[in-house]
Amino acid sequence: MSLYVLTMALMGMGIYALIAKRHIIKKIIGIVTMEYAINLFLILIGYRTDGIAPIQDSQISAVELAARAVDPLPQALVLTSIVIGLGTLALMASLAIKLYEKYKTFDMSEINRLRG
Repeated sequence: MSLYVLTMALMGMGIYALIAKRHIIKKIIGIVTMEYAINLFLILIGYRTDGIAPIQDSQISAVELAARAVDPLPQALVLTSIVIGLGTLALMASLAIKLYEKYKTFDMSEINRLRG
């Protein structure tokens, strides 16, 4: 249960960084932190104490496999989410670089003032 609380605390830290910070890089770090918190939460949903790999074997019956196997769906979703998160991180970093090249600052309030 404490892992779920820590995951929610990690999500809260990401939301705080996204809302309260003005620096673009800190906002990007907040978004990535929220992505990692969601990935960790999905992995925790599929976790089972003393679970086994969901692979059919001749030594174990199908009923016992269904009762003890770890759910593979959250693991597949997290692998997909990691790839998508890497793509969005690359996009956010490239946008931040372009904003810096144009405005010479990473501060959002300064960019809004200069946009004028």
